Amino acid sequence: MNTLSLVHQQLELFIRPGDCIIDATAGNGRDTVFLCGLTGATGHVLAFDIQQQAVENTKKRLEESGWSQTAEVILDSHANMAQYAQPGSVDCIVFNLGWLPGGNHTIFTHADSTIAAIEAGLTLLRDGGLMCVSIYYGGASGYAERDALLEYVKTIDPMQYTVLVTQFANRMGDPPIPVFIIKGT
Repeated sequence: MNTLSLVHQQLELFIRPGDCIIDATAGNGRDTVFLCGLTGATGHVLAFDIQQQAVENTKKRLEESGWSQTAEVILDSHANMAQYAQPGSVDCIVFNLGWLPGGNHTIFTHADSTIAAIEAGLTLLRDGGLMCVSIYYGGASGYAERDALLEYVKTIDPMQYTVLVTQFANRMGDPPIPVFIIKGT
C-alpha cells in the first residue's frame, strides 16, 4: 500500500459515471486517464498544469487511451480552477503535489498557489464532494509546502468540511501524505 493506491481506492469508491472531476495537477496524465475511466464517457474531467510539457503529455495519453473527448486539459495554474467551473458543480478534485515525474525538479508546486487552489476547489465542490491532496515533499521541493499545508488544513471550517490527514507512520524517508477533505460534516 502506498499513497497512490490508497487515494485510488478512495476515488474508485467515490466517483461515479457522469461525475465532474478536476485533476488539479495533470502531470503526465496518468491520473487524468484513471479519472476518465471512473467517470466514463458521460463524465467530464478538467486537468490543469502550468507546464506545457505536462499538458502535451496528458493530451497524448488521453488520445492513446481514447478519453480525449471526456477530458479538457488546461495550461493554467490550479489556483485559477474557479474560472473553469461553477460553484457546487464538481464531484471530486485531485491534487498530486511536487514536481512533474521525469521533468525539471526545480519546477514544483508551492504553498501559496496550492492553498489558493484548495480554497477555490472547496467552493467548487458539491455537498458531499471529495478533495484528495497528496503531499509529495522533500528533495528539491523541500518541506515548506508540506508544513504550510498541514497547518492550513487545520483552519478549514469544521462545520462545513471534514479533513482527514493520513500518514504512513512506519515508512522511512519522506513518504507522501494523503489528505482527504469532504464537503459536509
